[in-house]
Amino acid sequence: MPKEKLDFDGLCRERHLAATHQRRIIFQAVTAAPGHYSPEEIYEVVRKQIPSISVATIYKNLKTFVEAGILHEVSPHHGSLRVDPTLTPHHHLVCRKCKSITDIDAKFLDPVRLRRAPKGFKIEQFAVDILGTCSKCAKQSAH
Repeated sequence: MPKEKLDFDGLCRERHLAATHQRRIIFQAVTAAPGHYSPEEIYEVVRKQIPSISVATIYKNLKTFVEAGILHEVSPHHGSLRVDPTLTPHHHLVCRKCKSITDIDAKFLDPVRLRRAPKGFKIEQFAVDILGTCSKCAKQSAH
């Protein structure tokens, strides 16, 4: 699933966030390549441009982006915080072995319907994680 081109300044303006240099570099690191990166992986990319940045600053800004709706937090099946810049409805294939996460377009899944939610629970969206083994891990297991 290709990443959509996102206008960082426009997203910040809509959500009343300051579009700082640090935030711009962090956002670019998240959206530059396909994947669902951990804060530590994003830190390794960002510190090449901002050597004084800390992992804590990366976490703080990612949480700010998630709270503002600029990024989505991906499910906990991978073991640590992961963020996703794809804002269009989609789901994830999660490898139980290597913890890789692959986007799958919502149109490839039959409509999800919850028959009954607990009283007072307000459903905001559905996010389906399909757990299994990716082809790379399956090949390694076969050897």
